[in-house]
This record gives sequence, structure tokens and C-alpha cells, in this order.
Amino acid sequence: MTIGALLGAALLAAPVAAHATAAPAAAPAVAAPAAAAATGLDDPAKKDIAMQIVSSAENSSLDWKAQYKYIEDIRDGRGYTAGIIGFCSGTGDMLDLVEYYTQVKPGNVLAKYLPALRKVNGGDSHAGLDPNFTKDWAKAATDAEFKKAQDHERDRVYFNPAVGQGKSDGVGTLGQFIYYDAIVMHGDGGDSTSFRNIRKRALTKAKPPAQGGNETTWLNAFLDARVWAMKQEEAHSDTSRVDTAQRVFLKKGNLNLNTPLDWKVYGDSFHIG
Repeated sequence: MTIGALLGAALLAAPVAAHATAAPAAAPAVAAPAAAAATGLDDPAKKDIAMQIVSSAENSSLDWKAQYKYIEDIRDGRGYTAGIIGFCSGTGDMLDLVEYYTQVKPGNVLAKYLPALRKVNGGDSHAGLDPNFTKDWAKAATDAEFKKAQDHERDRVYFNPAVGQGKSDGVGTLGQFIYYDAIVMHGDGGDSTSFRNIRKRALTKAKPPAQGGNETTWLNAFLDARVWAMKQEEAHSDTSRVDTAQRVFLKKGNLNLNTPLDWKVYGDSFHIG
């Protein structure tokens, strides 16, 4: 499970096909200008694919929208892990989420836990949270505002920084996803296994396209550094989300993360058509 978060509700929905109004019969046929091509993982359809792939690793399911209510202590030293991206009571992003939710909806069912969340931040304690926090989390997850808050924090803390760095490095949709999955699991702090330090480790072996490097070579170097980071912690030592998922897409040269996609995580097989 990851440490840690977030897109507005409109971007989360699958794109809706637009129905053009037919031109008058007498009008000459003029080709409509082509729509601008999606630039990366922030395209709504690609973002939905990214969420499904992450959910396959985090929740053994492609139904990521069912995970707003998810919460459990997976005994990784981070306290409770919850929601669509694995917000953790011990790492600060759950606290940030509940604080933001309380800003947009004062008096919500989770607001009373803010003092406890501040105290348990940095460890695995449930002090002040049990026995009703998990029930109240599930109750909050029925609120559209809480779902939007999860989306917001996921984008602010994880998705937008990953996509932004990916575009700055000149990598395509797959590369941006590889960054996203890394920042979801490892965060972007100052420790040696954080996203920024995984990237720094990769830079000792290769250069990203923006610096004149080959994209595939760079992404393999980044994944090598990611695997090293995962193996530093027992809770993350199973590297199948890289080995039998991201590496599979990369070996096939699927730099745009185009469907169909087939992969395995922790021995389970998944498919997006």
C-alpha cells in the first residue's frame, strides 16, 4: 500500500462524447479542425487508466472509484491506510486531507478526529481514532464533498507533481504514469527512497529525453532506481507492480500507455480493453 494522495470530479469521469449539430444541407462540406491531441497522463481517459492500474496494486481491483471508503491498517508502520490513493494516518497526507475537507465542509463527520490525526502523524498509533474512525471514514465516503476532497489532494500532492515532472523531463504518458506510481508509494520527501531521490539515482545512470537521453533507456534506469527503493522496505519488497506491469508496457514500446493493456500485480492478472 502506498504512503499517501488528487482531480476535480469533472476530470475523473470518463470523457463524454460530444454530439455535433448537423450542418444545413446546402452548406459546403468543410473538414473540422482536428482536436488537439492529448498531451499525457492528464488526459481524462488516460488518467482513468492510471487510476485503474494503481488500484490493481493497491486494492486488487480496477474499480478505483469504489475505494473512497477503503480503510485498514495494513501493518506497514504507517497507521491507517485509506481512500483512493492510500492516504496514511502516519505520514501526514491523511491529516492534510481531513483538514482540507473540513475547510470546505466544516463540522463534517471526520473533523472531530483532527487533534488525534495531528498526534499520530509520524507513527502507527491509533490513539484517539479507535474505535469509530473507520466507520466514520466510510460514512464520510458517501459524501460527494469528501470524494472531491480526496480527488483534490491526490492531484495536489501526487498526480500533478508527477505529470509536471514527467513533462519537464520529456517523457510521454507511460513515463508520467511511472513517475505517478512512484510518488504515490514513496512520497516526495527528503529520504533516500523518495520520488525525487529515486529520480536523482536514475540520473547517475541515464538522462531523460529533455536532457538528450533516450526515453526507453531513461525509464528503465528510473525503474531500476525504483526497484532499489522498494527493496529498502519490507512492506514494499514485492516489486511486481514494476516487474510484471510497468516493465511489460515499456518492453512493448507502449510509451503512450495505449489500450489494450495486460499486466499482473502480486500474481493477479488484469486487463483494460
